[in-house]
Parts: sequence; C-alpha cells; structure tokens
Amino acid sequence: MVFQKPPDGGWGWVIVLVSFFTQFLCYGSPLAVGVLYLEWLDIFGEGKGTTAWVGSLASGVGLLASPVCSACVSAFGARPVTIFSSFMVAGGLMMSSFAPNIYFLLFSYGILVGLGCGLLYTATVTITCQYFEKRRGLALGLISTGSSVGLFVYAALQRKLVELYGLEGCLLIVGALSLNILACGSLMRPLRSCGSSLPEKSCLEKIPDQYCIYNEKEKNLYEENVNILEKASTEEKSINKPAGSDRKLDSLVNKNRLSSVASKETDTYKMKVAEQTYFCKQLAKKKWHLYLDYWAETLSLFKNKVFSSLFIAILFFDIGVFPPSLLMEDIARSSNISEENSIIPLISIIGIMTAIGKLALGILADFKWINTLYLYVLTLIMTSVALLLIPFAQSYIMLAILSGVLGFLTGNWSIFPYVTTQTVGIDKLAHAYGILMFFAGLGNSLGPPIVGWFYDWTESYDTAFYFSGLCVLFGGLLLLVAALPCWNSLSSSHQPEKPLPNMYSYKVSATA
Repeated sequence: MVFQKPPDGGWGWVIVLVSFFTQFLCYGSPLAVGVLYLEWLDIFGEGKGTTAWVGSLASGVGLLASPVCSACVSAFGARPVTIFSSFMVAGGLMMSSFAPNIYFLLFSYGILVGLGCGLLYTATVTITCQYFEKRRGLALGLISTGSSVGLFVYAALQRKLVELYGLEGCLLIVGALSLNILACGSLMRPLRSCGSSLPEKSCLEKIPDQYCIYNEKEKNLYEENVNILEKASTEEKSINKPAGSDRKLDSLVNKNRLSSVASKETDTYKMKVAEQTYFCKQLAKKKWHLYLDYWAETLSLFKNKVFSSLFIAILFFDIGVFPPSLLMEDIARSSNISEENSIIPLISIIGIMTAIGKLALGILADFKWINTLYLYVLTLIMTSVALLLIPFAQSYIMLAILSGVLGFLTGNWSIFPYVTTQTVGIDKLAHAYGILMFFAGLGNSLGPPIVGWFYDWTESYDTAFYFSGLCVLFGGLLLLVAALPCWNSLSSSHQPEKPLPNMYSYKVSATA
C-alpha cells in the first residue's frame, strides 16, 4: 500500500508525543528491573545467574523477535498492534505480581512483557517514519529518549512503590500505568493511502478470473446443468403411464442431456485443476527464488569484513554493557554501600545519561568531518575501560561516576543506524539491521546471566566485569582493525582491473 506524502509536522508531532510516552511506559519497568531484581533474589532465593534471566529476557526477546514484530506491524498496522501490545505488557506485569516462583517470572515478565515491548517499539518507529521524511532523524531521536527517561523515572518510582506497597503492589501499579498505552495507541492515526475514494475491492474480487474457483462463466454453466436436471426430473414425474415408445424416447433424450452435462463438468473440472496446479507451481517457484535470493544477499553481507566485524562487536558489546543497568544496585549492595548513601538510584543515573548520550552522539554524527565508524569504535573502547574499573569502585561517588559514563556511552545506539547504512548501503539497510538486531538481542539475553553465574561461582563481581570489559574491548578492536583504510589499498593491488567496492565518507574495507 502506498501512503500519502509524509506531512513532516502537523499531526506528526502528536505521533512523536504519543510514541515517546509509549516507549516511556513500556520500557520503564524492564530497563529499571534492577530494583525488582534485588527483591526477587530475597523472595525466591535462586542464584543470581538464574534470576538475571528475567530481566535479560525482558530486554532481549523483543530484539530477537524483531522480524516477527515487523511482520505484525506491516500486516495489521501500528495502531492495532499498539493497542494489543498494551494488554500484553500490562497483563505480563500484573501476572508477575502473583508469580509463585522464578520460572513463572521467566514467562510473565521475561517473555510476555519483552515481546510486548518489541511490538511497541516497532510500531512507534514505523508510524513515526511514515509521518516524517525531512525531519525523520529528529523525530526518531525524540521518541528514542522515551525509554531512557522511563529508566530514570521508573528506577526511583519502583523503589518507592516497593517500600510502600511491597513487590506485589508495585507490579500491579506499574501494570496499571502501562494501560495508558491504550490512549497513546488510539491517537496513532494512520496515513491515508493514495488513490481514489472508491471502496477497495474485496480479496475475492482482486483474484484474476482464471484463478477463481467459481467464476461467472462456471456459475452460469452450473445453474444451466441444475435446470436441465430439474426439468428432466419434473417431466419424468408429470408423465403418467406414457406409451412405451415415448417413454424410451424421453429416457434417451434425458440420458443424452445428462451425459453432455457430465462431460462438460468433467472438462471444466480438469481445466480448473490444471490452472490451479500451474498457479501453485508458479507461486512456489517464485517463493523459492525469493528464499534463495534472501540467503544469497545474507551471504554477501557476511563477505563484507566490516559488517562481519560489526555483528561480532554488537554481540560482545551487549553481553558486556547490559549487565550494569540490571545489576548495578546489587553491585552497590555487594560493596556494602547502604541505600541511605544513594542520593539518586544508580540505575536512574544510567537512564538520564543514556538520553543525553543519544542526543550528543547523534549530533556529533551529523558533522561531516567526524568519522562515524571510528566514533562508534571509540565508544566501545571507552566502555570497556569503564567496565574494567567497576571492581575498583568502593564508594557511591565512584559507582555514580562510572554509571554516568556507561550510560552516556550506551547512547551510541543513536549512531548505530548511521554506521550500518554507511557499511552496507541504504538498499541493504533493512536486511542488515535486522540481522544485527538479532545478535544484539542475543547479547542482551546472555549478558546478565553470564555475569550472575560468575558471581555464583566466585562470590564476587570482579571476575564478571573483567570478563565483560574484555568482551567489549575485543569487539571494538576487531571492528577497528577491519575498518582500517589499508585493506582498501591491499584489495586494489590484488585486483587492479576491478573497480573498488562501495566507498563512503570514510575509507573502510568493504569486501573480503
């Protein structure tokens, strides 16, 4: 369906506002799950690795299921998906308040809430892109800060609600708050499709006549056959004791008529079966070619050294950088830092600095003299240094500073689409970005449990964050080496007769 030209304003700013609050309401609790993580540890008494699966699934499932989420939004539209997903998020949060064990939470909070958040993220991004073209970057930047602001607010809110009403009351109230996504979804008015105001044809009317099971010609033939049979039956009943010759003649005529009708029906059925068989074969052949083309394009992406390094970097980055946002409160408690010394929750500091980082790094990426890929690599290396320093932080001030630095550097998500576009080109962006988001979701899901298991084995977070820092450092250095300009000159010296691969504003290697 072709939509009308994006208005780049008008009702589009309402879309930006409701999309901001949608991400604020749905991602607030999952990103600030570190507050609930402490309560679950005390209530269920499971290991830190097992308990960490709840928060990691809530953040990773949506990314892992990004192809399914995109298909749902394409099929049903942003408004219905948003309204449906609000019930998923609210229901998952409220069900979690009655969880009898940690394994129930893995479904209610991890999978149900996580999948709902993934659907809502895809819906908000899709409808915002439909309303904006010239100001698309600004609009997407504004709505993406909703999750960061939600992390900042919900960290303090959930802590206060747990103090006042307990864990069950906290989850019930947070689930009720997420029902406000219904109001946001109702305001996501879709753009009208281009074309006449005539009503759209039904699905059956869109099918060509040669592929319809019952077209008009066959319908008339069917009615004619029925009329002949009914007429023959009526004539046979109406004749009372006819002469022998007349009865034989009528019987012969009726038999001939019935045989002609049967032959016509047989020919029509055979023709119909042949046409349907040919149509199914052509459709299957077309789908098979599309499937082969998809995997051929995927293989060509992985032949690109920069892209191959990029997916490894994003995987190791999410394995290493996501655990602090989930476990920072428990890190403070393990370091004997009392809650009275915590002026602002450490998770809130991460949230507000992530929002600032997204805006600041996004602005830097717009400068032509800044190499976006090398800027992204710099954030990875600085993140690894901050992670390696966490074991040496023994005070609230040090943990607060490191939380702020990590939050700011995590804002490199705002420049990740730029890096992907310049690496593979705009034509392959959707395909490549979907693959990268899958590995990002895999890293989000694996990171916190791995750190938790390290603690269960060693009774200390030191080894866990050494491991996390080295993972991020490995990804950053690998990406840096793959992007060095020397690979282009080496490739051109071996194959001087072939043109260079796609070149962008910075010189990186683009082929194997």
